[in-house]
Amino acid sequence: MTDSDILTDILSFSQLPLAPAIHRAVDELGFETPTPIQAESIPPLLAGRDLLGQAQTGTGKTAAFSLPLLSQLEVDKKYPQLLVLAPTRELALQVAEAMQSFARHLPGFQVLPLYGGQNMTLQLRRLQRGAQVVVGTPGRIQDHLRRGTLRLERLSAVVVDEADEMLKMGFIDAVEQILEHAPKERQVALFSATMPTAVRKIAHRHLKNPVEIKIKRTTTSMAAITQQFWAVKGLHKLDALTRLLEAEEFEAVLVFVRTKVATVELAEKLEARGFAAAALNGDMTQQMREKTIEQVKSGALDIVVATDVAARGLDVARITHVINYDVPYDTESYIHRIGRTGRAGRQGKAIIFVTPRERRLLAAIEQASGQKIAPISLPSRQDISDRRVSLFKEKISEVMAQQELDFFEELIDDYQQEQDVDPRRIAAALSWLLQQERPLQAPAEPEGRASSREDDSALAGGGKKWEREPQRREHSRERDQERQHDRSHDQWRRYRIEVGRQHGVEPGNIVGAITNEANLSSREIGAIKIYDFFSLVDLPHDLPQPLVRHLEKVWIRSRQLYLRPDGEPLPEGAKAKAGPSGRAGKPPRPRTGVRRYPRTNRSEPRKGGKRR
Repeated sequence: MTDSDILTDILSFSQLPLAPAIHRAVDELGFETPTPIQAESIPPLLAGRDLLGQAQTGTGKTAAFSLPLLSQLEVDKKYPQLLVLAPTRELALQVAEAMQSFARHLPGFQVLPLYGGQNMTLQLRRLQRGAQVVVGTPGRIQDHLRRGTLRLERLSAVVVDEADEMLKMGFIDAVEQILEHAPKERQVALFSATMPTAVRKIAHRHLKNPVEIKIKRTTTSMAAITQQFWAVKGLHKLDALTRLLEAEEFEAVLVFVRTKVATVELAEKLEARGFAAAALNGDMTQQMREKTIEQVKSGALDIVVATDVAARGLDVARITHVINYDVPYDTESYIHRIGRTGRAGRQGKAIIFVTPRERRLLAAIEQASGQKIAPISLPSRQDISDRRVSLFKEKISEVMAQQELDFFEELIDDYQQEQDVDPRRIAAALSWLLQQERPLQAPAEPEGRASSREDDSALAGGGKKWEREPQRREHSRERDQERQHDRSHDQWRRYRIEVGRQHGVEPGNIVGAITNEANLSSREIGAIKIYDFFSLVDLPHDLPQPLVRHLEKVWIRSRQLYLRPDGEPLPEGAKAKAGPSGRAGKPPRPRTGVRRYPRTNRSEPRKGGKRR
């Protein structure tokens, strides 16, 4: 076969004869168009050719060799068939994780990372169980070869990744010795960012008539775009994203994730936190896609969560920010992503979330974009409070400038005369009512309690525009995780209520009912778990009995709660009232006048028989 026989004009992964299970994984991961290194490497590797590739980190090399070589594995055989050599532990883990993801639908597939510093006994145990793919650093691979615990005589392929880094770190002799242990008839792929003489000599000795590929470095001027990164730590990425959206002044934001499923999940979570967000992915019809883009242009939508392919060609002047929620697989994708902002002479901002293992890719992105990417700290609780207050003031000014307020001025005058109250106090009371859903001030820190992620995520409840009501559509699992974090178990007691998912209840319904009926703040409600026909909620351990008895009779979604400590039986006769379907008739008519709540140790002293 000659080089001219190799198909390189690849526009889609569907054109490549990969194994069906690999195609399925590629589709689920949102891969549609191969990068240049992938388009040029995959066909010859599928054809069994040796390959010498010159390409930078971040160009998509891992998929370039993984997809074709995984397609040729015999997964029913548990001995090593593919060996990948990487210069560092971090890169070995990164490659192993990527391969596990690509091979997710190969039954019985096992990939084993081997590197120094890891427990040897654990590695020996896993080697005995068998693995089709081994990814390791040269020193640890040599160690296992000397011990006889790793045998390479049945290898079908070897990949040497970042050979020039091997040379710099003094591993190049070890790489050559390992290649000599491999069978004579095996396929070899060697990748290197540069081609020093020592690397070329190894390629000449160990590769047979290789296909040579050279991918030029992409350098793009991004003068109109400010680039920053946040080192992922501590906070969950969703909480971090919410903080940024609360603190940044933006018109529209494009958030990039890797998969189609993630676009929908993240858009729903942002909607639940009060943002006008929508997904954009390849599964959408052209009509839906056009409608979403038009909503962004008109200002009906502020945030779009998209995959790389779905956002190609997107040209909306309102997009002031691009946030890389997931790091792209290659630098080409990053350049395309951030190019969606900073258009038509306007300034734009690009922010990328980077985990410790992705720092190498960050360096490659800096080279590709031609800019140093500066680290940022997340906005503090005070920053977000200040931003909310600023937006609140802007809204007041906007209303005074645009609305007819004569009726309301008369209403306030009447109230002030009737009650003999300072107008400032009336304005303060109205402001308090308006900000109930999104408090302007961060909640006070409970005495004796350290700050936690849950406390910080309590800020994550507001969108960009004050007039939007938050849509509480987060799953109970996420609400549970947020509320449970860093809370002492002896602070809470778990209660059961007879309303669940089948009755249409959501966490917000439960929080709202209990805070309104029990005169508790939302911070005094712990974890909530919603099941099909009932729910569990953590409430303060010292909840007074009169208050518990009152909450028994509260209704949500046309159902009486029958709240009681988890494990206690239903009150006598309650089961019969509820019936097998869980319906318990209609809720009582709301009473007119002032509702009387049971007195608790949290309420202020009564004066003249009324709560102050």
